[in-house]
Amino acid sequence: MTEDEIIAKFPHRLRGYELFRKMGSPRHIVAPMVDQSELSWRILSRRYNATLCYTPMFHAKSFCDPKPRYRNEQWQTNSEDRPVIVQFCANDPDILLKAASLVGTDADAVDLNLGCPQHIAKRGHYGSFLMEDWDLISRLIRKLHENLEIPVTAKIRVYPEVEKTVAYAKMVEAAGAQIITVHGRLREQKGHKTGLADWDKIKAVKEAVSVPVFANGNILYHEDIQRCMDATGVDGVMSAETNLYNPAIFSGKVLPNWQMAEEYLDICKQVPTSPSYIRAHLFKLFRYSLPIHTDLREQLVAARDLDGFCQVVALLKERLMEEAQASSFDPENVQIDEFGYRKYPHWICQPALRFEHDKEHSSSNRLLNEAVMDKAKQGI
Repeated sequence: MTEDEIIAKFPHRLRGYELFRKMGSPRHIVAPMVDQSELSWRILSRRYNATLCYTPMFHAKSFCDPKPRYRNEQWQTNSEDRPVIVQFCANDPDILLKAASLVGTDADAVDLNLGCPQHIAKRGHYGSFLMEDWDLISRLIRKLHENLEIPVTAKIRVYPEVEKTVAYAKMVEAAGAQIITVHGRLREQKGHKTGLADWDKIKAVKEAVSVPVFANGNILYHEDIQRCMDATGVDGVMSAETNLYNPAIFSGKVLPNWQMAEEYLDICKQVPTSPSYIRAHLFKLFRYSLPIHTDLREQLVAARDLDGFCQVVALLKERLMEEAQASSFDPENVQIDEFGYRKYPHWICQPALRFEHDKEHSSSNRLLNEAVMDKAKQGI
């Protein structure tokens, strides 16, 4: 179908910046995260200035299974869960369309995951492991663009070459993607090999396409959001991992982890949430406190229901509040070390800091910023 024929078929479907503006021109975006950007977490994030949320990545084939168990477990929403974009992974255009059609108009758009770098994605042939098959990617996006009632968007990773990255993004746009999110890391940059995202490549994509572009990568603190927008010119900034450790990242507030945990659990009392999701969120919120209070770490591992999680959080809160009251920490005057990291006490929500990947030993004691600065001084 030609673009004119598609417009005639869906005259009221939003395109590009029409979609962006209809969603409120979102600047602060919660990333699609498997088993972690569920409805309860999206509600919490929106309270702290997230202006657009993605669902977890859903498997298209499982989502459209005649037995709706997977879909019912994974896809939750309500009237306040907007704007929201539902993300799928897929490698079959017909199955992708069937799954996306089940979303109906309960979402603002459907996103194609082209960035998942995990081994399961390689085995299942989806996510970033479609990057060698541009024809299939084009057909997947085009299938939705020609047949779906709501717009299609896409989330991509970059190639080593900026020229290939730009050509890739332009192909995704030509296929019909109305928003492109660029995770500025290579497919190989994952786990302990994550490293820094390349904002220059994100900027190049933004300058080359005409649809809105969101940036993903290198957001540790609230100030990084504007810094990223200034450096790349993007329309919005997406946070994944940092949002999990600090759901108030988009607000700029410096808050204690027990407050976030209690608020999240209060939401879970109203919104049915899998215990495995809850446990994972609490481990991240208390990342720096649990190694100190190891007995409560074991209780969190053993907790099986909402009451159990609430009991652990109450005990942690009691201990952490005592430490906070005895501390001289001033959230209005946070010190920054020579590498740009903020010195927060363990009871404050804060990002997980990455270490340098040492190719010889697969580990390093140098934090990533320290390693980058050392190499810059050495001219490497």
